[in-house]
Amino acid sequence: MTFRNNLTASIAACLLTTALAACSNSSPEAGRPETGPPPSTGSPDRPSSATPSASATAPSKPPSRPTPASGASLAAGEAFIAYYVSLLNYSYATGDPKPFMAESDQGCLGCKALAGYVQKVNAQNGGLTGDYVDKLQAVKEIYRGEAGKLGGSATLKSGDFVERASPSASPVPKKSATGTMEFTLSPSGGNWVMFEMQIT
Repeated sequence: MTFRNNLTASIAACLLTTALAACSNSSPEAGRPETGPPPSTGSPDRPSSATPSASATAPSKPPSRPTPASGASLAAGEAFIAYYVSLLNYSYATGDPKPFMAESDQGCLGCKALAGYVQKVNAQNGGLTGDYVDKLQAVKEIYRGEAGKLGGSATLKSGDFVERASPSASPVPKKSATGTMEFTLSPSGGNWVMFEMQIT
């Protein structure tokens, strides 16, 4: 999809494969549930808050976990993905990965790699301009695994934006693209957290 999203691929690929191997479709709840993103007050192509850009003011605080994303059901797992994407978008705007890392397992290598990226490349420091926000199109599948985890995949779409790896680097235009987030969630404190992810 984009450089920032391909960054985690080599690190997370083997871990994601291992984590998802513990998941199976044998659970009675498994399958392909209603997969549209949770309702919002924004239009279908835009989140409820304005799309961040270089000219927009950075959000003053990260999004809070919505009620539908609380708990350990499949539906809560699906809602958690929308919440997690909103936390990633907050980090792209501000360069602050702490909110999404707080909702990630300490061992999530893909999450750590993305955290390192957003600290260097973000809208706050001019590293991202344009429509860089990832928009959740659908949670394509989500299923319960044998080790108490959830596995699945979601479709994300970004708009046209420009990426600059450092203040002195040449700007690199990125065209609108659709990618896939493969994820594994694990339970923590009665809620789901990101155990591992890979965005390609």
